Amino acid sequence: MPAAFPKIPQIQFEGPKSRNPFAFKHYNPTELVEGKSMKDHLRFSVVYWHTMCGTGSDMFGWGTWNRPWDRGTRENSIERAKRRVPVFFEFCEKLGAPFYAWHDRDVAPHGTTPRESNRYLDAIAKLLKEHQKASGVRLLWGTAQNFVHPRYMHGAATSCNADAFAFAAAQVKRALELTHELKGEGYVFWGGREGYSSLLNTDLKREMDHLGAFMHMAVDYKKKIGFTGPFYIEPKPKEPTKHQYDSDAAACLNFLREYRLLPHFKLNLETNHATLAGHSMQHELEVAGAAGALGSIDANSGDMFLGWDTDQFPTDLYLTAQCMLTILKYGGLTTGGTNFDAKLRRESVDPEDLFHAHIGGMDTFARGLKIAAAIRKDGRLNEFVKGRYRSWDSGIGKLIEKRKVGFKELEAYALKKGEITSSESGRQEYLENLFNEFI
Repeated sequence: MPAAFPKIPQIQFEGPKSRNPFAFKHYNPTELVEGKSMKDHLRFSVVYWHTMCGTGSDMFGWGTWNRPWDRGTRENSIERAKRRVPVFFEFCEKLGAPFYAWHDRDVAPHGTTPRESNRYLDAIAKLLKEHQKASGVRLLWGTAQNFVHPRYMHGAATSCNADAFAFAAAQVKRALELTHELKGEGYVFWGGREGYSSLLNTDLKREMDHLGAFMHMAVDYKKKIGFTGPFYIEPKPKEPTKHQYDSDAAACLNFLREYRLLPHFKLNLETNHATLAGHSMQHELEVAGAAGALGSIDANSGDMFLGWDTDQFPTDLYLTAQCMLTILKYGGLTTGGTNFDAKLRRESVDPEDLFHAHIGGMDTFARGLKIAAAIRKDGRLNEFVKGRYRSWDSGIGKLIEKRKVGFKELEAYALKKGEITSSESGRQEYLENLFNEFI
């Protein structure tokens, strides 16, 4: 098959003075930051669904992208799916992305039966394996698309219909097997319709119990086939359902603890989902990190003036610096990565725009990484936070943290002290100024 991007060279690092739109200005894969290369810190991943399957459509309009590699093939055909595979790996190789991620029904089309769907998926998996070997691009994680098909209209693992649960289990089983076969480094559960639209027709407790049982089945099967990568849950608060059970990091952690699943799962966090939940991405990262459950991130952003999941490429240095500050704080990404679950704008119709978008996202995260490392090396932010909690390092604070005192002893302490005589500033404005020094 001829090259899909014959005019696009291998993307190289040329430095911040370069004016070449097909070059990295800040992402230098071999540059060391805190003793580790940028490539190993950031572990960039390209998603198959937006990159190869996106059409530029939205809820108000038809698709606007007419990709050359799709022409002459039927929509949702196995022929089109096969043609996309070499195009995708050419893109990843020229971009220099070490990883990719897929949904089962994006790399391969839906069949008329689950058996036919599996046959399609197996055929594409064979091609993926060949191109992984030839290119060196690895699978970051796989996942099952248990939300598009009409059978999942009421949910998959949380459906009121037991048959839908069974179909979802069969689909996850095959997706997990192929993730293992393709040496994927993890597996993601994104419950696109695991929630409710109305409590008037919902047995919430029963649905949650079913979801817990489903996840335990997945853990059992993971052990059976010898898959050692982590499981991830990806939080999202709404869209398409009014309320999803995996609404944010805290809700996911609560679910995992309640159903005794936390040892088997980490979180895959997405900026646009954090926005929809009314949180910042840094908040979600801190919640997951504090619980030892920070696994991977979907790198994108939303539009603050729109109320849905716009999945835009990240271009905000404050966002990426804040993300990397927390990620470095909790030891960095290991089995997870920085996964560009992002799509071009509807008006960006040229295939070359795929390169501009990913180059920009990779440069923005590279700058965020360097900014975060500089803030950590400077030390003033960390020292301020440490100093703010100094009353817990000795005296009554230390006794409280060590659980050496209770209400009786604390009452005696408070009565003897009489009143707190001083209070110091939180200095938020000073800290914001400090952060700005490094942007």
